[in-house]
Amino acid sequence: MEYFDISEFDSPDEVGSGERMDKVFIHLLDKARKKAGIPFKITSGYRTKEHNLKVGGRVGSSHCKGYAVDLYLPRGSRDRYLIINALLEVGFNRLGIDFKRNFVHVDVDRMKDENVIWTYNN
Repeated sequence: MEYFDISEFDSPDEVGSGERMDKVFIHLLDKARKKAGIPFKITSGYRTKEHNLKVGGRVGSSHCKGYAVDLYLPRGSRDRYLIINALLEVGFNRLGIDFKRNFVHVDVDRMKDENVIWTYNN
């Protein structure tokens, strides 16, 4: 990894849990970060089932499988474009965007629909 430290993916309640992240997923995320040319801040990476429950995550969350992260989405439209465009260009095809809480969810969970972008209702 060029742009991330594996500890950035840790669930807040379990040090070292970032090691459970899917390696192919992390490689793609690193490629997207390079392509975007701006920092990516991980706001949620791997989640233990307990932490997922605490934050209101869904049962079967891709975070608990090591297939998902939430990235901080800056308020500036140019930075938002750079992040989302880079994610799409490297091959991510599952994005959830929350403009109110400023994050984009990205995952590679093959058990879920592909080629989708959704927004969160707040």
